[in-house]
Amino acid sequence: MSPKQQRGEATAAQVLDCALDLYVAQGEAGLTLSAITSASGVSAGSIYHHFGSLQGVVLALAQSWLVRLLDELGGALEQVDGARDGVHALVRAYLRFVQLNPGAARLMHSVAADRETGAHAQQIRGAQEARLAPLLAWLHTHQASGELVGLPLPVLESLIMGPVTAIARRWLSIGDVDLAEAERTMAEHIWRSVSR
Repeated sequence: MSPKQQRGEATAAQVLDCALDLYVAQGEAGLTLSAITSASGVSAGSIYHHFGSLQGVVLALAQSWLVRLLDELGGALEQVDGARDGVHALVRAYLRFVQLNPGAARLMHSVAADRETGAHAQQIRGAQEARLAPLLAWLHTHQASGELVGLPLPVLESLIMGPVTAIARRWLSIGDVDLAEAERTMAEHIWRSVSR
């Protein structure tokens, strides 16, 4: 990588770090171009060059943390054998990721991130294909073995991850969920819903 590319990546990372700090401190209302330029020392022109818009910053930030989450989920599946243990590992990894990274998780599950990721869903899914492939392969393998119900993979993925996402959102927004308790109890209920 050339020095110019390295500087560009460092600038983009600096903008994303500052944007997350602003979001954590002030919410979506505090995430303005002016605030990011002030906090990061990066010019508005440079931000537009790297991200295209303020919405591009939000999208890039959500995507960068989605990459980390998907890596955690993939790593969790590598540590277990069997479909039941895999479902438990996915639930545990997701909820622990949220608990360890509440600011980033709050942004990932925010209306602003939903709006941007929804508008670019196919592009994002394509960009994450390499990280999603192990999860989808795992689902397919355990369907083929007869451990998981024979539903289309997107439906099966949603049955496993949908409730976990909903609990994470509730914990992040309302805070009336005990994540440790959810981790202990949800995984088995999800397993029962997807096991054959």
